[in-house]
Amino acid sequence: METRPVPLQLSAPKPFEPNIDKIKHKLLQHGVFPTPKILRNIRKKEIQKHKRKLAKIQSNDPNPPLTESQQQALDEEEHFHILKREYKHFTRAITAKNGDELIGKPWERIERLKFRELASGSKEYVGHNLKKENLRDLKQMFEEDLNWVLDNDIQLDDGYGSLGSENREFDPAKRWRSEADAIRVLVGRLSAREITLNNWKFVRIIKQSGLQFTESQLLKIVEELGRKGSWRPAMSVVEWVYGRKEQRDLKSRFVYTKLMAILGKARRPQEVLDIFNLMLEDCIIYPDMAAYRSAAVTLGQAGLLKELMKLIERMRQKPSKRIKNMRSRNWDPVLEPDLVVYNAVLNACVPSHQWKGVFWVFKQLRKSGLKPNGATYGLAMEVMLQSGKYDLVHEFFSKMKRSGEALRAITYKVLVRAFWEEGKINEAVQAVRDMERRGVVGTASVYYELACCLCNNCRWEEAMVVVEKMKQLPHSKPLEITFTGLIISSMDGGHVDDCISIFQRMKDHCKPNIGTINTMLKVYGKNDMFSKAKELFEEATRANSYSTSPGSDATSLKPDEYTYRSMLEASARAHQWEYFEYVYKGMALSGYQLDQTKHVSLLVEASKAGKCNLLEHAFDTLLEAGEIPHPLFFTEMLIQVTARSNYEKAVTLVNTMAYAPFQISERQWTELFEKNKDRLDRDSLEKLLNALYNCDATSEITVSNLSRSLQSLCGSGKEKDFSRPTFIGSQVTDISPLDGNNEGFDVDRTENVLSSPASVMVLESATYISSNNQQSSLSTSVDDVDDDASYDGYSDYLEKELSILNLNGGSEDSDDDEELQMQMSKDSDCHELKLPSANEILETWKESRNKDW
Repeated sequence: METRPVPLQLSAPKPFEPNIDKIKHKLLQHGVFPTPKILRNIRKKEIQKHKRKLAKIQSNDPNPPLTESQQQALDEEEHFHILKREYKHFTRAITAKNGDELIGKPWERIERLKFRELASGSKEYVGHNLKKENLRDLKQMFEEDLNWVLDNDIQLDDGYGSLGSENREFDPAKRWRSEADAIRVLVGRLSAREITLNNWKFVRIIKQSGLQFTESQLLKIVEELGRKGSWRPAMSVVEWVYGRKEQRDLKSRFVYTKLMAILGKARRPQEVLDIFNLMLEDCIIYPDMAAYRSAAVTLGQAGLLKELMKLIERMRQKPSKRIKNMRSRNWDPVLEPDLVVYNAVLNACVPSHQWKGVFWVFKQLRKSGLKPNGATYGLAMEVMLQSGKYDLVHEFFSKMKRSGEALRAITYKVLVRAFWEEGKINEAVQAVRDMERRGVVGTASVYYELACCLCNNCRWEEAMVVVEKMKQLPHSKPLEITFTGLIISSMDGGHVDDCISIFQRMKDHCKPNIGTINTMLKVYGKNDMFSKAKELFEEATRANSYSTSPGSDATSLKPDEYTYRSMLEASARAHQWEYFEYVYKGMALSGYQLDQTKHVSLLVEASKAGKCNLLEHAFDTLLEAGEIPHPLFFTEMLIQVTARSNYEKAVTLVNTMAYAPFQISERQWTELFEKNKDRLDRDSLEKLLNALYNCDATSEITVSNLSRSLQSLCGSGKEKDFSRPTFIGSQVTDISPLDGNNEGFDVDRTENVLSSPASVMVLESATYISSNNQQSSLSTSVDDVDDDASYDGYSDYLEKELSILNLNGGSEDSDDDEELQMQMSKDSDCHELKLPSANEILETWKESRNKDW
């Protein structure tokens, strides 16, 4: 072992100190008496002068000499590394000598040992243990799995800084040039990934911005986040800022009002209510009229009428005495609703069809002395239109004209719709002409409503004239969407020829998109025009194949999920099952899946037509997707495998169906087998019943119902009920407690539930004895002299089991027995329920034997 070096004895450097005697001598020479105050000031000036001189020398010298303090620090660091290396050599020698790092350290866990081994791999010297392979693995690890460690989330524009991108370096101290840049970068980083308060990067990004988060800054941040549609980060910023101790008393009512406006644009009424209730709890941010308006408008758009009425009541109430930060006893924030709030109430009445609320609003307006505006009358007309009160629509329109309010295009849209619903087409056309005569600038929505009204009433040529006017208006819908809407209106009116004519006229103005193709496929499919539907579908398919070539403009005709569904419906209506299979395969290859809640009947019909493979493919696809197939899948596949004599698979399907969240009653099983008599004969049903007997079928109500249905259809004398039936008097009831309706299947109601194991054993024995009593030929040996002893033993067994069931009441299922007794007492008026004792059963059996002898 090397000799231990002696630690360096370094003295602390002495600071510069002026010569006081020399200063006094100079002062006396100039006739100044050296007082302590004068000496102290001159001493400070000399020290400052010395420091400036040293700084000037160091700035001029490229390699300035080290000061005494710097030299001392270097010597101390070198001495520390020497001691560190010596300690490592010593510990390695001890470890090599003992052979185990855990010897003498029983308190250390194996995880700490492994961590120490990993840490010991990092060397500060030589480098003979540092392998290039390890460095490559570390580099790959950081590039693939640990890239987030090095991610600093810094996003700078290309124009940031004066240097080029090749010479640009990021300086954290000079991250942003102004407050606007800091806000812009912060908003960009939060909105790019929707980073909220739950994200661990959120606080780091907030602190890196360097902002003080004043009221004006928060208003800008929330507004910019609202423009980008990032309402979650906006809520997180406000919550984090005002959640800190230093900001709790600096909350701003304007920030919360701006936040509610952002949430209202995003259609988040519940979050608006949460913010509003939070403002009610603090005097500093208690809602003002702007806050009430913002909350009311959002609730009105969401149709939350009850919450809106509570808000109005809250406006007229004084704040709670438990409110925070109450500073003045005379503070009275009570307000009265204004016209904006009442219009929000009318808006909330539209989806709920609360037409009586309109009269309440106008009554409140008269009490408050407020005059309705155009929006008030327009919303009132909209409520009456949605409620079917067309006469009141015209009445409010007349009131609006008499009040002198300027008529708006949106008002005429409601009026046209009302005439359409009433079947007054000429009046709707006259209303639009009256709008044009009054000089009201019509919007595209008014002309679109009139065009749909005309197409729905077999006047599509006049609708084309309206479309020409609509093309000249700004902010109109694309022509593809307009023509598609006209085709749908004609289809709803039952005018198939008009649909085809509009589609042909559409090709002269614009190119049909996939929405138009889907609509026309539905028109052709519902009216037995399979050839035209097939031609249109293949045209869209060919356009999709051409769209893969460069420079092609057919991407808008790529078939989607609705295209395949519409063509499958058209093929099924025309019984074109070969083409049905072709379309289904194309749909599967395109990655789409059939909606089983709407189109399961199509696959069932195709399966009956011989396309069983399609049903099996859809069944497997649903199982792979984690969905539960529709009951029709199970029943149809059971019919298929039974018809093919694949009873093993049939039993598997039945067992699988038993655990599904639906049940099939005995009546439904019977109706299913009777409807499929052409595919299943009696022999197949008997073999299916035997397969259920010979396997371990699940004891569920669906399986027991299937068994009873097969027994009734086959007339079999065998009895094996998979739901463990029980005798109560002369009645056999199902023990399943489930009843009701499930997934469209009715399940027979069950009663008199009894599920104790002892009762099952007893009833099986009773069934056995009863069946033996009814046999005409009883083969019994007369010489059997030990029968009475065996009978007595069996009697003891029955008495024991029956005593467990009725007399002792000490079984594990005593609750079930009590429930049975209560049910029996309720049904005593209908039929007498009396369980026979073991002795009675035995005596009856002996009497029957004596008669036979």
